[in-house]
Amino acid sequence: MTLQIFSQVALTCKNPIATEEFYTKHFGFKRARVAPLPDGDRIVFIKMGDSAFYLELFKAKEERTVPPPTNDGPQYPSVRHLAFKVDNVDVKLAQMGADAKITLGPLNFDDYIPGWRTVWIADPDGRIVEISQGFTDQDNPPPLEADLSSRMAQPVIR
Repeated sequence: MTLQIFSQVALTCKNPIATEEFYTKHFGFKRARVAPLPDGDRIVFIKMGDSAFYLELFKAKEERTVPPPTNDGPQYPSVRHLAFKVDNVDVKLAQMGADAKITLGPLNFDDYIPGWRTVWIADPDGRIVEISQGFTDQDNPPPLEADLSSRMAQPVIR
């Protein structure tokens, strides 16, 4: 198998500079490269710390055709939200101040994972960003199988 690394998510932005400032200020990204495009626009790559993960910022050329997402993100097929882990959700919200435009929460999910606490906010373009603390991997997650809800929707043939 060849090396595979999840490397980037491309974002189309109304104001790429505002988006870059938001992610650099609050989530530790830094500008890594600017690529000029033939039409005079540019792609700005921002990198998360010393990792190999980038956000690729493009200037929007059209207006949004669907309402902005709410709560924890769109319910239709899409990217639901971007997510970041922090040590303490409340401290992070306090650090962000007015830049933390809360769309849902903070909520505690102790019934699912003890200590898991999450809040969802909107970035400058209205994309939903999850900020959570306390999420841990499951020791023995169940194997991949068909979604129970889709199995329940199928007619039973006997």
